Amino acid sequence: MNKQQVKNRIDKLKKEINHHRYLYHVLDKQEISDAALDSLKHELYELEQKYPEFITSDSPTQRIGGKPLSKFTKIKHKVPQWSFNDAFEKEEIIDFDKRVKKNLMLEADKKIDYNCELKIDGLHIVLTYKNGILFTGATRGNGKIGEDVTQNIKTIESIPLKIKQNIDITVEGEVFMSKTVFEELNRSRKKKGESLFANPRNAAAGAIRQLDSKVVKERKLDCFIYDLSYLRSSEFLDSQSDELEFLRELGFKVSNQYKLCQNVDDIFNFWQRWVNNKESKNYWIDGVVVKVNNRDYQEKIGYTGKAPRWAIAYKFPAEQTTTIIEDIQVQIGRTGALTPVAHLKPVRVAGSTVSRATLHNQDEIDRLDVRVGDTVVIQKAGDIIPEIVNVVKGLRKGDEKKYCIPKKCPHCKTEILRPEGEVAYYCPNKNCFQMELRKLSHFVSKKAFDIDGFGPNKIKQLADEGIISNFSDIFELKKGDLEPLERFAERSTDNLIDSIEKSKEITLGRFIYALGIRHVGDEMAHELSKQLESIKRFKEITKEELESIEGIGPKVAHSIFEYFQNHKNLQMVEELFCRGVKIKHEIKIKKKLDGLSFVVTGSLESMGRDSAKERIRNLGGNVHSSVSKNTNYVIAGKKAGSKLKKAEKLKIKILDESEFLKLIK
Repeated sequence: MNKQQVKNRIDKLKKEINHHRYLYHVLDKQEISDAALDSLKHELYELEQKYPEFITSDSPTQRIGGKPLSKFTKIKHKVPQWSFNDAFEKEEIIDFDKRVKKNLMLEADKKIDYNCELKIDGLHIVLTYKNGILFTGATRGNGKIGEDVTQNIKTIESIPLKIKQNIDITVEGEVFMSKTVFEELNRSRKKKGESLFANPRNAAAGAIRQLDSKVVKERKLDCFIYDLSYLRSSEFLDSQSDELEFLRELGFKVSNQYKLCQNVDDIFNFWQRWVNNKESKNYWIDGVVVKVNNRDYQEKIGYTGKAPRWAIAYKFPAEQTTTIIEDIQVQIGRTGALTPVAHLKPVRVAGSTVSRATLHNQDEIDRLDVRVGDTVVIQKAGDIIPEIVNVVKGLRKGDEKKYCIPKKCPHCKTEILRPEGEVAYYCPNKNCFQMELRKLSHFVSKKAFDIDGFGPNKIKQLADEGIISNFSDIFELKKGDLEPLERFAERSTDNLIDSIEKSKEITLGRFIYALGIRHVGDEMAHELSKQLESIKRFKEITKEELESIEGIGPKVAHSIFEYFQNHKNLQMVEELFCRGVKIKHEIKIKKKLDGLSFVVTGSLESMGRDSAKERIRNLGGNVHSSVSKNTNYVIAGKKAGSKLKKAEKLKIKILDESEFLKLIK
């Protein structure tokens, strides 16, 4: 063959291979065997190796990248990437419908078409095509800037490298891993002794962030496209349903499980159908996305700071399952509070294995009538601690045992007390070993002295050996104390001693929080440190003065006052200073967020909530745990709940993550 004939053969091979890719990975059809298709791919590969000048970026051979990347680069989105507000109840959908009509100035009985689509539980992806050829693939990131994962996106067979029109277009979709592939992957990892993935969503997200695209190819990811976010000539697309059909015509894999609904009852019926049938699909579904269908209406309704006003995610109920309570035991907290914990027969729920659930207090146990041996319904939503919803009393055999909080502390055998007006029981023995362990763990925790490598197991080991018994002992530790102990290698010993030394300089807010004063959380500790400014002031302040501080009630004031009137506590504080602990006093200069009050809610992608709070405090702002009329800003991350609703009700300024980052830049 001459060069022109080679080129013609290559073009035909590419067209034929892409045709069968589309049939198999998008339409679930097959015209030729896998072996025959592999033969066509092999011929194409051989020709391209001999004539590399004919290799193009949309060739099927380019689906696996060459050399692994050293890191991901950033990519700026052409169109901002929004997230949806969530609804969990039918009443919230009714309210959404009312808001839509109010924004459009329509009568309450006016019918509006809503396009309802399945909400695939995967990883949001943004694809940009130039002249019909895939140019970039990016993660959502902070909504404005994501990570360039083009090389990995090319390994997903359901994503076309070339679409059926030579146009410039940006689309959005959800990358996911099928349930069957997920199960195969975990079986393989188990055989190799590797840790298992919690759920298909985590497995897909982890795959997309692999630097070696060959690893991504092995994960067999899939993708549904559901939104057209940029197209130069989009005037002819009058509706969301038209948009989906247009995407399908271009060659994208588009879910056909959507429905036009004209009222809330239609929406609810569609949602209920998929609540009952979500397991029938080979991918995870966590809700239904409800979108105003008319594009002109969408433009008129517009967006909030973080989400479109014309769409909402109607989430499915928290995943529930049943298991058996094998035992109930109490944990002793740092304040002496006893918390009953149900030890469960291990069971998977919401993507992870659960073996414990909190029972909160005796009143909750009595309300549910929970007994050891009971079959119970538990639920777990996201990362929330599992809770027991109810007891399946019809499965009782008669030998289940009622549970009562013990009359004596299980650790120190001191008689348990229940203060008047409180639901919790307490061990009053301030020297209870278990309580001391909790206090020590709290003292070294991230929000307190932040001593890296000093977890609860090491705390217990050193306490059991008699090496530490109070806070100040920590700062007396020497290398020679640790080296003879089991699990203390030379390197980990050096790192721990170094971390202890670095922690000695601490802000007043962290120091107060570390002391573990009852009713004083980290936010209150930082607020008090701003008001009182020194340990000396904490020692001198009266109860009445404490109560005059905003947010400090009589109970909290009494707790703080009592703590600093206790001779033993004062002696311990002085011992810390003698061991080299120093309060880091910040120079008072005008800062960007001086005098402003913030509440942080939901999960942030670029940083944890604790890091966000720390950034706010470093810039002079105040962080509070609850929203009030005095709050200046609410930072709302993903899955923001009641605090966001209260902020909207009080008309407080709400910032999404990208706006917050811009504010503190």
